[in-house]
Amino acid sequence: MKMRIVVIGANAAGAKAASKAKRINPYADITLIDRGEFISYGACGIPYFVSDTVANIEELMSTPVGVVRDANFFKKVKGINVITGTEAVGIDRQTKTVHLKQKKDSGLFSVEYDKLVLATGSSPALPPLKNMELANILTVKSIEDAELLKQKAVSGHAACIVGGGLIGLETAEALKQKGMKVTVIEMRNQLLPGVLDAEMASLVEKHCRMNGVDVMTSSRVTGFGGTGAVASVMVDQCEIPADLVVLAPGVTPNTGLAKEAGLEIGATGAIAVDTCMRTSDPHIYACGDCCETSHLITGRKVYVPLGSTANKQGRVAGINAAGGEASFAGILGTSIVKIFNINAGKTGLTESEARACGYDIETILSPAPDKAHFFPGAKPIALKLVAERPTGRILGLQAVGEGAVDKRVDAVAAAITFGATAEQLAHLDLAYAPPYSAAMDNLIVAADILKNKLAGHAKGISPMDVKKKMDDGDDFLLLDVRSPAEHAEVSIEGAKLIPLGMLREKLDSLPKDKEIVTFCKISLRGYEAQKILDAAGFKDIKFMDGGIMTWPYKLRSDTSLK
Repeated sequence: MKMRIVVIGANAAGAKAASKAKRINPYADITLIDRGEFISYGACGIPYFVSDTVANIEELMSTPVGVVRDANFFKKVKGINVITGTEAVGIDRQTKTVHLKQKKDSGLFSVEYDKLVLATGSSPALPPLKNMELANILTVKSIEDAELLKQKAVSGHAACIVGGGLIGLETAEALKQKGMKVTVIEMRNQLLPGVLDAEMASLVEKHCRMNGVDVMTSSRVTGFGGTGAVASVMVDQCEIPADLVVLAPGVTPNTGLAKEAGLEIGATGAIAVDTCMRTSDPHIYACGDCCETSHLITGRKVYVPLGSTANKQGRVAGINAAGGEASFAGILGTSIVKIFNINAGKTGLTESEARACGYDIETILSPAPDKAHFFPGAKPIALKLVAERPTGRILGLQAVGEGAVDKRVDAVAAAITFGATAEQLAHLDLAYAPPYSAAMDNLIVAADILKNKLAGHAKGISPMDVKKKMDDGDDFLLLDVRSPAEHAEVSIEGAKLIPLGMLREKLDSLPKDKEIVTFCKISLRGYEAQKILDAAGFKDIKFMDGGIMTWPYKLRSDTSLK
């Protein structure tokens, strides 16, 4: 008798699981079930369809050669039976039966399985808000959402995005490109929470504002105003006019079917699985946004729903369901986003995550061009490395800027996976030619700075901590060691200017009994100034990490740094 494999959910994880299972066991009878009419589409591409970057909706549902991945495609090319418009309403684990209900028919029917794969995905995490039923309050999750959102994106109208995460910011850019007035509202105190630390997120927020997007952080939405259709968003004590609202506050795993079947739910609220993607029932697997996984650094269970993870988990679940052997070790939470002309990426732990996990850490901020500075088209990027202080082990990287951040994020993702230290990262043999990087790639430079900090040679302080000192009225000196021309272009209010080349001559004008924080454009000269002052007997000298390029606050000039 043929092995019967049933997969519930026909998008990234489910489609991958079914396809891989058929390749592993070509004699298996595989049925792929989805409650929607569209299957195996790239939901992450929805904002780009809305903005017209992707011209046709079919492109999100097609193979690289343009063949639409519909039921007919899966039947003829993959040998997989597909049932769409059908919801799984129950699992009988004793008889190994899935109970189904077609949307267009109230009658129930069933399919039997030898192995079952749950790829039920996730749903927008929608809080109970006043007047949620008003028209033109949308989410960004399905093909139907994409088509409706594009239809409602009317130039000149006002849109509010509730949620400043990856999808929220991509959607904000898409609607702005359609000519809408856009406001992003985030309840936490920064954009991209969980992806970036606050000082890195502030660079993204600054870029959003420069591109005409209003940003409201630390703001809680309480409801919506309007009659019939939404007209405003109620935020704390004010109302924001809105003709269109997009809810993007994050997602929750679809675990209802698993819970009713008595499967174990993990501490994260998602379906618990082992490294084989096996649930608490040995005949049932789960993959994608509905299940949890392990973090490769902490070993803790985490819920980080990403399309890349879903595909990898689906592959493992499909292999094992078909009788093969595969495992999925876990994730680093590697993610990346493009917002207008800026790119932001992350792998591993942020500083805040590392501290919350109890690690003793060191961090550095290092901005530099993504190519040789003299090569046309070089763009700035800022890197933030996080390392474990006792061992030097790299724990995480964040990268933000107009230049190429992706290859730095990917390089560090590989380094962390294999347990690299700052010393090892600094010696990576990275590709060099002026169109691609400086001779000392900014990742290598960042690792060298981190090594100096870990060894106690370099003593840094973050821009946010410097700003706090200023706001608190702390008695310290902020010393700008750039050139007079640089200072005249843009400067930090209250900083004292002594160019690095004149510093040795001006030592007597500086107080030896006061904390001094040095900085320049990227703080390379700031670090050199720290070493000069250390050698001259000054006792409390630090340099400001990242220099003025990572200063996220208002500068004494209307001219933005390029």
